[in-house]
Amino acid sequence: MKHIKSISAVVTLLIFNSFYAQVAIGKETIDGRSTILDFNNTSTNTKGLILPATQGLPVGIPANGTFVFDRLDNKVKMYENNTWKALSDVGNSAAVITNGSDETGNGVVIGTQDGSAEGVLVLESSDKAMILPKISSPHLNVKNPYPGMICYDTVSKTFAVFDGTVWNYWK
Repeated sequence: MKHIKSISAVVTLLIFNSFYAQVAIGKETIDGRSTILDFNNTSTNTKGLILPATQGLPVGIPANGTFVFDRLDNKVKMYENNTWKALSDVGNSAAVITNGSDETGNGVVIGTQDGSAEGVLVLESSDKAMILPKISSPHLNVKNPYPGMICYDTVSKTFAVFDGTVWNYWK
């Protein structure tokens, strides 16, 4: 009986150690073991990731790699080394729908039990990354992009950001 419990414990540990904090959206499997968040990236995909549209910049000191669509100046921005960097030209936030509900809680953290960053969705891992939704020529194929939409353009092989007016591309 003692051996059965020991064997059961070892098997259970092996099973749980084979799981990784990985999430697939719109598909069944993750591309690679180094991915924390992966999207359905079929050749006909026209859906990107929408950044939070904030009224000004978040209060406090955000974590490096925080992305927002700032409705005060209509620019997509990223926080890096104590500075907000604009990733787009001046766009247009007229299409942004304001969320009137109160936000409570700390959001969702993927990758660790105790995330140190604050945000609506926090991906935190020392050895995994997010794969952006991949879209072929988003300026041609996304018919109604939303301000703050981001994706990876598979044709130009660039990071694409929609500012509410035009697509901005980064290598």
